[in-house]
Amino acid sequence: MANQVTNYKCPACTGPLRFDGETGKLKCDFCGSSYEVAEIEQRYTEKDEKAASAFRQAEEKAAADGEWASVSGSDWGEDAAKLKAYSCPSCGAELICDETTSATSCPYCGNNTIVPGQFSGSLKPDYVLPFKLDKKAAVAALRKHYGGKKLLPKAFSNENHIEEVKGVYVPFWLYDGSAEVDILCHGTQVNSYSTSDENVTVTNHFDVRRAGTVRFERVPVDASSKMPDDHMDAIEPFDYQDLKPFSTAYLPGFLADKYDVSVQDCAARADERCEASAVELVKDDARAGYATCTVEQRSVALHRGEVRYALMPVWLLSTNWNGKNFLFAMNGQTGKLVGDLPLDKGLYWKYFARVAGITAAIVVAACAVLL
Repeated sequence: MANQVTNYKCPACTGPLRFDGETGKLKCDFCGSSYEVAEIEQRYTEKDEKAASAFRQAEEKAAADGEWASVSGSDWGEDAAKLKAYSCPSCGAELICDETTSATSCPYCGNNTIVPGQFSGSLKPDYVLPFKLDKKAAVAALRKHYGGKKLLPKAFSNENHIEEVKGVYVPFWLYDGSAEVDILCHGTQVNSYSTSDENVTVTNHFDVRRAGTVRFERVPVDASSKMPDDHMDAIEPFDYQDLKPFSTAYLPGFLADKYDVSVQDCAARADERCEASAVELVKDDARAGYATCTVEQRSVALHRGEVRYALMPVWLLSTNWNGKNFLFAMNGQTGKLVGDLPLDKGLYWKYFARVAGITAAIVVAACAVLL
């Protein structure tokens, strides 16, 4: 059977290719050659189709057998159902991946590996937003984010840890739609004037009503259960002008996952975001000319439109510290970042004791001067 995965290799020297966000081309770090995305697409179309076909056949066999023999037959226990095994086309090593993994690299030969079957048929994304910022930019942002934080555990700020940052294409659903909004607000206008005897403030109260239709395009909701929703929301917005029709040629050099949260399961978050934004926009219009404007009643009717599937670029560093997970995430297009940071309690108490000691010494010295 044909291999289920594809290695994107340099046509000149067979070294691994990677997508370079700065140039928008695929680059070989061994011989320095670079190639247009369309050229590599053309070279690998047939191989990708064969790999996708092999993937589908393996899926059908797995469904019939109820397991993946190369993984489930070992001592992986309950985790076996969430793992898949592939053979690296370059060195033949067995690659054990999460069931959603769509792009990775072989730890033995270093070749960037794509699983075209994860993107075939109904699983194929409509768009991909290519990385613009490279790993150097992500590492620099992480160092800056950590900088000056004296109570950060050393395990977080050491160079080896920082270099573990990885570029990941995260699956997103992009929702189109509209919202019919009707709100009733309580507004106030305040006027002040002075007479020879007093200062007068007059507050007038109004019922303010606004109604209208707000249209939405490409409201993003991450479709991966691995990604914390608040982190993915925090690194928005993405500039959709750079969206490209999906091609696996943008993936070499990065990790990628297919979605594991469906359109239907993400719809509630999309509705919530659309409703909140629509009400706020209409409220902004109602607020004009008033000192205060408070929504007292609202009616929102959402109309869902088309949904597109896209892969978005994110630099990630996930770390476990004392049983708690901490995640650094950076928008791979704009550089906007968010990150959780732990507190080293040992350093905290040392720092606290030092500050308390200095304060006590100052107080004693002050008392000595007074005496």
